[in-house]
Amino acid sequence: MNDTCNLRIARCDFDALMSHLFPGDRDEHGAVLLAGLSEKHGHLALHVREVHLAEEGTDYIEGKVGYRALAATFIHRCITRARDQRLVYLAVHNHSSDDTVDFSRIDLESHERGYPALLQIARGMPVGALVFGHRSVQADVWLPGGRRVKLDRAVVVGNTVQRLFPARKKMLADVADVYDRQVRMFGKAGQTELVNARVGVVGLGGIGSLVAEYLARIGVGDFCLVDDDRVEPSNLSRIVGASQVDAQEGTPKVEVARRLIEGANRNARVQLVIGDVANESVAKTLTSCDYIFLAADSMRARLVFNALVHQYLIPGVQLGSKIRSAADGSLLDVMSANRPVRPGQGCLWCNQLIDSHQLAKEAKTDDERKNQAYGVEEANPSVISLNAISAAHAVNDFLMDYLGLRADRGALYYEHFHFLNQVRTLVQPRRDDDCPECSRSGARFGRGDGIELPCSDG
Repeated sequence: MNDTCNLRIARCDFDALMSHLFPGDRDEHGAVLLAGLSEKHGHLALHVREVHLAEEGTDYIEGKVGYRALAATFIHRCITRARDQRLVYLAVHNHSSDDTVDFSRIDLESHERGYPALLQIARGMPVGALVFGHRSVQADVWLPGGRRVKLDRAVVVGNTVQRLFPARKKMLADVADVYDRQVRMFGKAGQTELVNARVGVVGLGGIGSLVAEYLARIGVGDFCLVDDDRVEPSNLSRIVGASQVDAQEGTPKVEVARRLIEGANRNARVQLVIGDVANESVAKTLTSCDYIFLAADSMRARLVFNALVHQYLIPGVQLGSKIRSAADGSLLDVMSANRPVRPGQGCLWCNQLIDSHQLAKEAKTDDERKNQAYGVEEANPSVISLNAISAAHAVNDFLMDYLGLRADRGALYYEHFHFLNQVRTLVQPRRDDDCPECSRSGARFGRGDGIELPCSDG
């Protein structure tokens, strides 16, 4: 197991926490975070689900050894809730430092006195602490069995993605000449973040193949490609990189995408997953991603993608193009969609973009649908130029938001392009306070591996 962990927190929670820790009085303040836990290849990730701000003078008081401390009653209330909810308990305080921060000797001694007892109360869940500077954060997380891990990075997920470290990170000294023109836009530090980014692409058809190529050419270094389909003759008009030979031999679409990626970026790491994202073993491969593009058009794929975003606090985007025709063949609508999805800002369920009736149909085999008079639906129309609009805007947004090249707008918007009347619309997604998928009252938000994904074999 690695000696470091990562932390993920939604922007709204981070802003509330930082306002509490740094109100402008240059004093020390406290809080407790409760987080879901996930583990992939020996690396731990903490996903903040709850923020409990310590009230001055009641919950955060004068310390018996150090300057300030959380009150025993506040600690007990939070640790027992963490135990009962199977969440990680993280005590929080702040120092006045800027881009470098660490625990003091007194801090660490207090952990050594108190955390063995907290581990017993937590009954198998880790406990730990975070200390924040204005632009930095460090962790001391105690695992059952006695191991301790520090923080590699914290990721704040909002419209934009912000990263905090225990100390200022060094960027790569050299960047390949092939990226010279874009480095002039976002610098060597931005290119380094792209090289280190692990990006998932679900669906490598008309839109997904374009997304994969764009990401490869801007220098994304790690890909997880998910699709269970193979190339057919009808795909050749829109899958970038597909050949007549691929159509004749039924080459997996992910293999075509890998050729594209490696042709553009020979240093890229590419994981191929030939399977349905609605299967748990497939969906789990995406939990270590830093960003997910959903370019598959099934309701089951939308269901799992939506859960990944909110359960693991991973930013993502749902892409699509749609052509509607009247009975006489005339066009009613020709559109492309670019729908960013972020933790705490509404979800595909809230916005009626997951159809329960269609989900039920997709769960049946073709024979079952025929027997129950559903029929087997014909493929939807698809044109590469429509797909390119959706793919290009989504990858451009990824660049802007993942690298923090633009300010967080606060509100989130879906982007819809209607080409018959040449209209671009921005739609602010709704957020249901009692949504079981994305709200704090639901069971999924920030749970990590603590709850099953909504998969067919989960």
